[in-house]
Amino acid sequence: MSLKINNISRSFNGSEAVKNVSFEAGPGEIVGLLGTSGCGKSTVLRAISGLDDGYRGEVEINGEVSRQVEDSTGFIFQEPRLMPWLNVMENVTFGLKGNKASKDEIGKKYLRDVGLAGSEHLYPKELSGGMAQRVAIARALITSPEVLLLDEPFSALDAFTKMQLQDLLLKIWEAYRTTIVLVTHDIEEATYLCDKIVILKDRPGRVGREITLDAPRPRHRGSSELAEYKTEILNSLDLSRV
Repeated sequence: MSLKINNISRSFNGSEAVKNVSFEAGPGEIVGLLGTSGCGKSTVLRAISGLDDGYRGEVEINGEVSRQVEDSTGFIFQEPRLMPWLNVMENVTFGLKGNKASKDEIGKKYLRDVGLAGSEHLYPKELSGGMAQRVAIARALITSPEVLLLDEPFSALDAFTKMQLQDLLLKIWEAYRTTIVLVTHDIEEATYLCDKIVILKDRPGRVGREITLDAPRPRHRGSSELAEYKTEILNSLDLSRV
């Protein structure tokens, strides 16, 4: 599925958060929205998702303008946002149509995909942060979205768990080739995961630069090639002005 963002601008209480943000994500492409805090990354993502329709500009999904939540789009938040009164299986299958047996069969497949087979009957309070975010990923995937939107989904996790879930995301991407837009402020994460990085700068946030990463997968976190991309990104951000 292709995604095109055309001149998105958004104001809150008379103050512009983002201005004329445009970029594209091709079918099966992983695009990162990268920038410092307050540059409007999450604002753009919420416009794409349809959770916020108060923006100017257009969001095109497969050539069709959309200003609403689409069944073809999944969203993973920074926090898992699980319902504490439901167990893992019930959280993952919540909202699915069909009888319990058919929903549980589908749920088990996606829980296996995220490495949580056998955890179906646990409740959110019994899960680690990483496990809870795996449940959130399974819940987003179970509707087979063609576009997956992620808003800093690993930022609250420890470094080792974060790396595990980054690799899990790539494994899922390889299996389903979903178009992904990832909001992050982590340069290493962006260079490890993304095919293209859209750098947002200033307030209101504007596209400062787009960088296409030609590094083949699997990528090595400590490679000189990714280090060169990191330097290029840092120079583009011009942090001395922040």
